Amino acid sequence: MTEDMTTRRRGGLPADDPASSSHETYDFARIQARWLPVWQRMDAFRADRLAAASRDAAGAEDPRERRYVLDMFPYPSGDLHMGHGEAYAFGDLLARYWFQRGYNVLHPIGWDGFGLPAENAAIRNSTHPAEWTYANIETQAESFKRYGASFDWRRRMRTCDPEYYRWTQWLFLRFYERGLAYRKASAVNWCPRDQTVLANEQVTGGNCERCGTTVTKRELTQWYFKITDYAQRLLDDLEPLEATWPERVLAMQRNWIGRSEGVSVDFVVDGREAPVTVFTTRPDTLFGATFFVVAADAPLAQEICAPEQRAALDAYLEQVRRSTEVERLSAEREKTGVFLGVHAVNPVNGRRIPAYAADYVLADYGTGAIMAVPGQDQRDWDFAAAHQLPIIRTVRPPDDFDGEAYGGDGPAINSANDEFSLDGLPVEEAKARIVAWLETKGLGAGTVTFRLRDWLVSRQRYWGCPIPIVHCGSCGEVAVPDDQLPIELPDLRGADLAPQGVSPLATASGWVDVDCPTCGGPARRDTDTMDTFVDSSWYYMRYTSPGYTEGPFDPEALRRWMPVDQYVGGVEHAILHLLYSRFFTKVLYDMGAVEFTEPFRALLNQGQVINEGKAMSKSLGNGVDLSEQLAIYGVDAVRLTMVFAGPPGDDIDWADVSPGGQLRFLQRAWRLAGDVTSEPDADPTGGDPMLRRVTHRTIGEVTDLVEAFKFNVAVARLMELANAVRR
Repeated sequence: MTEDMTTRRRGGLPADDPASSSHETYDFARIQARWLPVWQRMDAFRADRLAAASRDAAGAEDPRERRYVLDMFPYPSGDLHMGHGEAYAFGDLLARYWFQRGYNVLHPIGWDGFGLPAENAAIRNSTHPAEWTYANIETQAESFKRYGASFDWRRRMRTCDPEYYRWTQWLFLRFYERGLAYRKASAVNWCPRDQTVLANEQVTGGNCERCGTTVTKRELTQWYFKITDYAQRLLDDLEPLEATWPERVLAMQRNWIGRSEGVSVDFVVDGREAPVTVFTTRPDTLFGATFFVVAADAPLAQEICAPEQRAALDAYLEQVRRSTEVERLSAEREKTGVFLGVHAVNPVNGRRIPAYAADYVLADYGTGAIMAVPGQDQRDWDFAAAHQLPIIRTVRPPDDFDGEAYGGDGPAINSANDEFSLDGLPVEEAKARIVAWLETKGLGAGTVTFRLRDWLVSRQRYWGCPIPIVHCGSCGEVAVPDDQLPIELPDLRGADLAPQGVSPLATASGWVDVDCPTCGGPARRDTDTMDTFVDSSWYYMRYTSPGYTEGPFDPEALRRWMPVDQYVGGVEHAILHLLYSRFFTKVLYDMGAVEFTEPFRALLNQGQVINEGKAMSKSLGNGVDLSEQLAIYGVDAVRLTMVFAGPPGDDIDWADVSPGGQLRFLQRAWRLAGDVTSEPDADPTGGDPMLRRVTHRTIGEVTDLVEAFKFNVAVARLMELANAVRR
């Protein structure tokens, strides 16, 4: 270790630094040791801290204007890392700013305690998940205190506490009563390593977002939340957030919800009494539908397949199940399929078109079937070319077009029957004409669809919130009565919690076997646990009254504090967590439990802390330890480095920043505070008028810059003020 590094670890500066000549050095280690305990004893950042003193004799509430600043709560995977250092520096900055402006500020902290990472880590270390999780929570809590975070520690909360997940179960039952929680059998995403199902949003590039394993498909009966009932409201309510949420987050939400306007068209299929309905956004191309495609893993494929083709379909289905959704949707992938031995009838011209099972159509898209229009869709073109099927263009491409499928605008061609013609019409006019004809004939109807799918919440793992349903042979699904909540996890200490394809809870016979709450007969608890995103979809409401025992939150406390004024967290949660939280809020609004429809008024995303242009990784050898940086440079210098590095949404490359430079600035500011002083109650008009003007201008500019999240520029203005004072 160099002499310079040794000096910094002691909290001082090298002897040749100009700032060290001050009669009193900025000794951050001594300052932190002295003042952190004082701040903790004072409980200086407690919400409603002045409430008792400011209430009148009638007990009126604190009259100060309130602000609720919220950081996305951490997962207790270990001690705080550099990413935590950045994220909580921004939230802390805003909370302190509002505190100093005289607001009554709520800035709480808690932990997202359940989930796969803790369970997997506990299994690897032969430790119970609860022991692992609670130990990490205590480690992080102490690190947060050393980091000087301005939290209201009285509201500390953990989602894995029975006192919390009692109300997660209570909310599940309210969803169940409203038909928003239901169980069904379907093909689901399956992680072979974690041995559990995954929601679509938890599959990234065909891999499990938690462990990176390639995801496969399984047919299972699972619990879902009916988020699709709220698709249009989730989309519409993004508009008021446009001024206060990042544009890219709004775009990601809109794309995930995926509203499409088109038409549902009925196709008669050989041997099936009811027609098969398909959705298309381009009904004007119906005359170009030359074959019919069903997802190989959709139940419809098995239903309509001719007996002589069933063996071929089964063999093909095995092949398809070895592919991920990403692979199946790849434009470069060879288009494979198998003829189902039946035909469908194109409703606009009566032509019989062959029906195929293929992998490039997904089972959860509509009915799992599409009309294939190779002249206007490249994937259909590739399939038609591979299987020698007809290709008919229904839109005239430009004269200079030399590609294959053409999906752009142009006049309709080859689009007429004995009753009407679309030829020559532009796309939008052709759409309107054919939809009107289909509706008149009873063959179709204008339809709106969404990409959004219902939220799969079942997990076949131990460390999660138990689902409060029992299964009775006589009564079927039975909700656990509210007065029996929480359904606590059995200890299972010493049991094998390794993933086995079914929840380890299934082996806990003393916990699983219960009496039916309805008939008293033998029944079994549901052994799946809930997706941890259920816990995090409402935690911000619990912070307003964490000790409340009559419900998930005190309605009066919620009225005072919600919605959250400023939410701070990573953009990686732009779809999953934010969408689910918005959904929960709307359901609670419909229940009459809350008075607002959006949980977060404003959103601030921070970037990542990287090193040498890459994400920090032990394997790359570029990791930077937060605790070591704090020991070398001190809390204030590290936090100032995070804030000064650039706009909050940009990544911070630790190789390009200078915590040492920020430490030197703090030393200069410390010296100035000691050298430039005056007696209490001194007349401010006797000072330097130029400095007074610079000071007031800086106050105004910094206020505006902080409000605009331009924290790095605000720091620059303070540095300029320090230079002005020195001059």
